[in-house]
Amino acid sequence: MIRLFIADDHPVVRAGLRRIVQDAPGLEVVGEVASGHELLERLPRVPADIVLLDVTMPGPGFLEMLQRLRAEHPTVAVLVLSVHPEDQYAVRALRAGASGYLTKDHSPEELTEAIRRVCRGHKYVSPALAERLAADLAGGAGDTRHELLSDREYEVLCLLGSGRKVKEIARSLQLSPKTVSTYRTRILEKMQASSNADLVRYAALHGLIQ
Repeated sequence: MIRLFIADDHPVVRAGLRRIVQDAPGLEVVGEVASGHELLERLPRVPADIVLLDVTMPGPGFLEMLQRLRAEHPTVAVLVLSVHPEDQYAVRALRAGASGYLTKDHSPEELTEAIRRVCRGHKYVSPALAERLAADLAGGAGDTRHELLSDREYEVLCLLGSGRKVKEIARSLQLSPKTVSTYRTRILEKMQASSNADLVRYAALHGLIQ
């Protein structure tokens, strides 16, 4: 039996995932939470094989959460389920310790396939992302200045590129506005940009807008 722990702040999404699991032989839900803090608190007390993790959820930043899960629960695989396009987070998620990345517009059959593949110790990405990664390796990835950013800087870039204000980002990532402003300064320097408008244009061009 594959034991799943659901971490998503939308009750409707959690209910939908439970129904999918109930209809799939060999899968069971052993816990669910609505925030990253709850996940870190409850996971040590619940025997789970895989965490189904949402990207945008209250608590520590998504990439920080992945790193903590990898460090604190190395035997638990993490399958990321997201409304955000694969171009935006998938590669960084895999680098941070995720075993797979799946957007929420995929079918229940694709989800259960991803769960079983991850449980067998494999990585899971969609065929479309696998093809894009292969093309990048073969021909170069073009302008990828955002790859120079740290994980936290990348999260801030995606939010700035989506038109979010410093105070909004601070609340979302549970940081101080001063810290977010510091990240913004570093991002502008690394991205060779002069304003938020430059970051918005870059984010739009590279599919980083949330």
